[in-house]
Amino acid sequence: MNTFLVTFLIVGIVICAMAVGVMFGRKPIAGSCGGLGASGGACGCSNPCSKRQARLDAAQAEEQH
Repeated sequence: MNTFLVTFLIVGIVICAMAVGVMFGRKPIAGSCGGLGASGGACGCSNPCSKRQARLDAAQAEEQH
């Protein structure tokens, strides 16, 4: 039982530390692989963000040349 309580306390402290970092404007935790965007696959979004739209436009322009 003591091991569970110590582990729960450590995990709780780590979660609180991460939350404080986000509250003070630090970048939130993100995956390192880049998700589906890094694989070069088609965007499934109906309304992609401006950064993604710029990449799609550049890819289309490159295909046309």
